[in-house]
Amino acid sequence: MLRIEHFTKSYGKGKPAVEDLNLHVAPGDIFAFIGPNGAGKTTTLRAVAGIHDFEGGDIFIDGVSIKQDPLSCKKVMRYIPDNPDLYGYLTGIQYLNFLADIYGLDSAAREQRIGKYGDAFGITHRLNDMVGSFSHGMKQKLALIGALMDEPRLLLLDEPFVGLDPKAAFTLKQYMHEMTQNGAAIFFSTHVLEVAEKLCNKVAIISHGKLVAQGDMDSVKGDDSLEELFMELVEKE
Repeated sequence: MLRIEHFTKSYGKGKPAVEDLNLHVAPGDIFAFIGPNGAGKTTTLRAVAGIHDFEGGDIFIDGVSIKQDPLSCKKVMRYIPDNPDLYGYLTGIQYLNFLADIYGLDSAAREQRIGKYGDAFGITHRLNDMVGSFSHGMKQKLALIGALMDEPRLLLLDEPFVGLDPKAAFTLKQYMHEMTQNGAAIFFSTHVLEVAEKLCNKVAIISHGKLVAQGDMDSVKGDDSLEELFMELVEKE
């Protein structure tokens, strides 16, 4: 579903922020992308989402190059940044209907899905309020509903659990499992290593823009915890 081949991204003429990165996220994978601050996680996610251009390698979504045909790639994926910048002058329901118009969802599908996810994340009662009045956690929930209601084949998330209350975090994990059981793929960054270890079947660790480990979660961490492995690998860099 997602194949990153020799991805290299530099800012200006400095050292590459990410250098020669190779990753494969298959249908059914919940793939954790972890690393210290500034390691290149967000840069990579933004390039996969088609936000950042890049000078080296290529990124393929369902076999299609993000460089050659970004629109086709964006039709099958959804991306939520670590700090969603939503339209504050719309109400929650206006925002979701705006997205549903873009996705081409008919009235029955959007009503059913907005109701389903709004109730699950506990914000149905706030959907008539202005988005600008929402807290960070509420905006995160609204962004998640906007992405999930289209049932994407690839979901990209940058620190999705930051700002979520425990119930919402549990709900998100349930939907992540449901999506991948239906053949979707999820690629996300997180600093919550305990969640990554329990939730994900695949993991990649990046440090200073370079991949230092990747593979099946159990194989990569061995008898250690993911936190212990992370500290060992990062301290070597």
